[in-house]
Amino acid sequence: MSEIAQVMHQPSRIRILKMVTRDPLVLLSALFLVLLLFAATVGASLVEPSIAKINIALRGQPPFQLEHGWLYFLGSDSLGRSLLARIIYASRNTLMIATSAVAISLVIGVVLGVWAGYKGGWQSTLIMRITDSIMSFPILLLAILLLYIMQAQNQTIVIVLAVSRIPMFLRVARAEVLEVRERLFVTASITIGSKTAWILRKHVLPTITPTLLTLAALEVGFVMLSESSLSFIGLGVQAPEISWGLLVSQGTQHLGTLWWLAVIPGSMIVLTALSLNLLVSWTRIYLDPRQKWRVEA
Repeated sequence: MSEIAQVMHQPSRIRILKMVTRDPLVLLSALFLVLLLFAATVGASLVEPSIAKINIALRGQPPFQLEHGWLYFLGSDSLGRSLLARIIYASRNTLMIATSAVAISLVIGVVLGVWAGYKGGWQSTLIMRITDSIMSFPILLLAILLLYIMQAQNQTIVIVLAVSRIPMFLRVARAEVLEVRERLFVTASITIGSKTAWILRKHVLPTITPTLLTLAALEVGFVMLSESSLSFIGLGVQAPEISWGLLVSQGTQHLGTLWWLAVIPGSMIVLTALSLNLLVSWTRIYLDPRQKWRVEA
């Protein structure tokens, strides 16, 4: 039995784990994201008492030293607050906003996209014209305009970012449904009189789900960058709440002397987006039967 055949006979979880460990970049990306989720859920609660703790004696401490304890490993700001504690706590707001916005846009976009792609007619035309109107505005410009009108709170930021990303999911879902609708198994189901809800549940949605989940994972990184951009210009997360984007914005005020206050939170944004992209690309290959051999070999 060949090596690939032996791998295929193993339980799916073990097989996936072995394939992940063969690619160092994918493995590092997965480990980084797992640690990030742990920090955002458990770690944020543990460091919450330290995020606003001022210690004038330790202000402006440089990073990568343990002389004052692990909380000061990434240095401190101009008030002596631990940068590591603030980054860990800020990860909760950043990830919450990004995942919530993507989840809302995914649900609404898929529902409208599936309806427009499968039913067609004037409803599809109306939906696509509205979508084109939204996409005609630059995303950040649209978000800035809405946040300027409304109060910049976390809930408002989630809604604004979700609205700006709905067209992406809608167009992808519609395109996928238009392609699946022409396949023989869907045509056969329609011919024998199957109900629309049954066809969508049994044939259409399972077929388009991998593409949509891949897009959703990529969108988390994009929305995270968008939130950081809004926070950087003062229209995102507002103090006393913090996010990575707000930390970068505050850190640029001391870039000449305390460079780590902006560089390290900015690096976290970049590493998270890069890890998501690498892991999603690998997952996409794994779910594609035509390319799966590339990760199994």
